[in-house]
Amino acid sequence: MSNFDLHNQLYLGMRGDRAVALTREARARHLYIIGQTGTGKSTLLQNLIAQDLATGRGSAVLDPHGDLAEAALSLLPTHRADHLVYLNPSKLERPVGFNLLARVPEDFRPLVADGVVSAFKAIWPDFWGPRLEHIFAHAVRSLMDVPGATLLYLPRLLQDEAFRASCLRHVADPVIRAFWLNEFAAYPPKFREEAIAPVLNKIGRVLMTPAIRNIIAQPKSTIDLRFMMDDKRMLIANLSKGALGEGPAHLLGALLVTALAQAALSRGDMPEDHRTPFHLVVDEFQNFSTSGFALILSEARKYGLTLTLAHQYLDQLPDRLRDAVFGNVGSLIAFRTGAADVATMARQIDLPNPAALRSLSNFEAWATILSNGVPSEAFRLDPFEPPLAQHTRSTRIARHSLLRFGRNRRQVERHIYAFYAAQS
Repeated sequence: MSNFDLHNQLYLGMRGDRAVALTREARARHLYIIGQTGTGKSTLLQNLIAQDLATGRGSAVLDPHGDLAEAALSLLPTHRADHLVYLNPSKLERPVGFNLLARVPEDFRPLVADGVVSAFKAIWPDFWGPRLEHIFAHAVRSLMDVPGATLLYLPRLLQDEAFRASCLRHVADPVIRAFWLNEFAAYPPKFREEAIAPVLNKIGRVLMTPAIRNIIAQPKSTIDLRFMMDDKRMLIANLSKGALGEGPAHLLGALLVTALAQAALSRGDMPEDHRTPFHLVVDEFQNFSTSGFALILSEARKYGLTLTLAHQYLDQLPDRLRDAVFGNVGSLIAFRTGAADVATMARQIDLPNPAALRSLSNFEAWATILSNGVPSEAFRLDPFEPPLAQHTRSTRIARHSLLRFGRNRRQVERHIYAFYAAQS
């Protein structure tokens, strides 16, 4: 790639004897990638990530399996090590602090509260109801007004009347106050117990996992996503469900998506031409499905946040998210897909012969990309191979990041124990 314009374009692969790339403008309209396991998605993603890392672009990688995150880590140039935040909850001795409730500008608090609720709802959609959502939303929104509050406060807010009163001293919003003082306070004891039980169950499932608890229960975040966007920093999040459990891993990813959306929208306080592009790459993005994705797809482009979304088959996506993807994504790449997806993807790519999607070999794809604001005709794409990984270097870089942005586990847990001790 030595002759390519890597700083202004993102190279995807070859179309015959010609290199194919996304311009900055095309990438700002997002990229969607679909394909069965082993067909070449990860290889393409590694190559795209390698270009971002090598050229100093701001970026984030969210990976629910861990392999892509580890590959990205191994591709990071040594001179950019100080620009990296490596988030790996399985590294228990140095948990990174991520408190989504802290320092949220007042105008964005309803948006973030909705994102937090949406994240929990996405993890337990079959065990969710309007009453649960009503209480959960008011609780999360209230805690954003309380200095130093984290999701660790939520059970106590619901169960401890004196603690709730101390929190409400910081809450000024009349609607939120009215909920607690007029509605919640009027619940008969048995009804209240039944009403809060599902909320306690959901938050309890998360807080009982030390790897997640030690991240989200830190009052002060050690990462500043808005600063990372503006200063071209990098976030690599290894959210392997094998190490964390499926629910907690997916929840943490969904909360990160919510925080990234909020950070992007907060850039409305600067001129549009000052909003440095920041590129979010998400593998198996359906695992982190929240209202944040739909928001980023439709709105965040104006604030410099772009998406590259990859997954395996369409049935993984709720209808609303699928519509948001196809309604807003400018460029699409389809590796070999299952029979159920062939007709839909051929229609999206404008491929006359749908069977061509089924006959692809591994590491071959059909694509359409934006060119001068207009989708190209469908064409065969042969993705590039990623650069050679440097795994020895990646171990050193990961350790360096955790020392900078992680906190000592004993100190974090001492704070948590003190919080619970105050209840007894």
